[in-house]
Amino acid sequence: MKKLEREKLLRNARNDFFSYCQLMIPAVYKEDRQYLKDLCREFEEFQESDEDILLLNLPPRHAKSLTASRFVEWCLGNNPKLRFATGSYNEDMAIDFSKEVRDVIAEERVIDDQIVYSDIFPKAKLKMGSSAAKRWALRGAKLSYLATSPGGSATGKGFDWLIVDDVIKGIEDATNDLSLQKNWDWFTKQMLSRVESGGKIIVIMTRWHSKDLAGRIIDEMPGMGYKLRVVTKKALLNAETQEMLCPDILTFEEYQKKTAAMGPDIAAANYQQQPLDQKGKLYQSFSTYETRSDYIKTWVYTDTADTGKDYLCSIAFGETVDHKAEVLDVIYTKAPMEETESAHAEQVKNNQVNHVRVESNSGGRGFSRNSERIAKERGYRGAYYEPFHQSGNKNSRILSNSALVQSTVFFPIDWHLRWPEFYTAMTTYQKEGKNLNDDAPDTVTGIVETLIEDNEVTFTEY
Repeated sequence: MKKLEREKLLRNARNDFFSYCQLMIPAVYKEDRQYLKDLCREFEEFQESDEDILLLNLPPRHAKSLTASRFVEWCLGNNPKLRFATGSYNEDMAIDFSKEVRDVIAEERVIDDQIVYSDIFPKAKLKMGSSAAKRWALRGAKLSYLATSPGGSATGKGFDWLIVDDVIKGIEDATNDLSLQKNWDWFTKQMLSRVESGGKIIVIMTRWHSKDLAGRIIDEMPGMGYKLRVVTKKALLNAETQEMLCPDILTFEEYQKKTAAMGPDIAAANYQQQPLDQKGKLYQSFSTYETRSDYIKTWVYTDTADTGKDYLCSIAFGETVDHKAEVLDVIYTKAPMEETESAHAEQVKNNQVNHVRVESNSGGRGFSRNSERIAKERGYRGAYYEPFHQSGNKNSRILSNSALVQSTVFFPIDWHLRWPEFYTAMTTYQKEGKNLNDDAPDTVTGIVETLIEDNEVTFTEY
């Protein structure tokens, strides 16, 4: 290899992440694999951005962990003072990630034309006596890399980068609430505090469940002030044309064989990043708002608990000039009537409600009277109470109005934090017979029906 050509390759590898990957593993990082170019660009842009967390959801065998390993090498080469930690579902997996990075950095040339890591980054060398698989350091640093897991410990260690690579082992963990909560607790209570100010987090995983680590990061961490970058790649891009993300890695025929063997639900999670509990979900998305609009009227719609297993669900909302609903407050509880009547009256008073609708089935009429009395005793007389009998079939009403709910009812941007039980009831409600409770979607459906009936409007655009 000519000296000038060699120097150009080395310079490009230092300055451009994909060029580095291509130089180190040309058999994988081919020029025509556009998705890998895009993935490398996402890593670089994330590094240079003010974003805090990068979520990577890619199919198996599509080089997501491999690219993350190369990224650690590339970052340490450009700045040997950086500190990294990697967490996987067990410590052995995290150690394998660590060893791969360490061994690349330590590799020595065996033939004259071979390019090794030290040719690209001559200043990044392993520190003598500090090269254990679990933790090691570069020269001039106390600690460069630590491997850990939800069962391990990182107490007292601070990091510039945290990389979480597949904390869910498989389907058994993915459907275990305790396991999902354990992962979340490990991430939020142990590892987040170890990331230094201005540090970065990369989470790589298959989207098994809506409440897996990636799902909870998406749902909850923007409300905590974190900025996210979410990169999702599906193996199958178009079933009709049989277009695959990268046919070199996975052909359509191979995809069909693999997915047939593992079943449609697991295949959708593994290859299409569709969480197991999302298949069959009634509501695919919800509308949100950040600042309140001007309202022509404020309402409360209430569905009282029919049995001890049911929730009382009461929603205060403002009606906008175009007859949309912005949710202001939610009561979602199994508390006894003596508590909920008082809370309901307070909801009416606090939101200066004009019109209260209470389903009068199963004691709703008495509930309405008591709430109105309490509200007046507390000095608020501005609400008209309307107990009414709901005669429509609940399931039919919920299903037939689901599209209107998604486009007409707007929730606060942080509603998952304000009313977590209600949020879960809405986001996990299934189309067919798997629901313990239907009180939340029933009440939200009542909001849509109220807007239509009160204004005699038809939302024809939906």
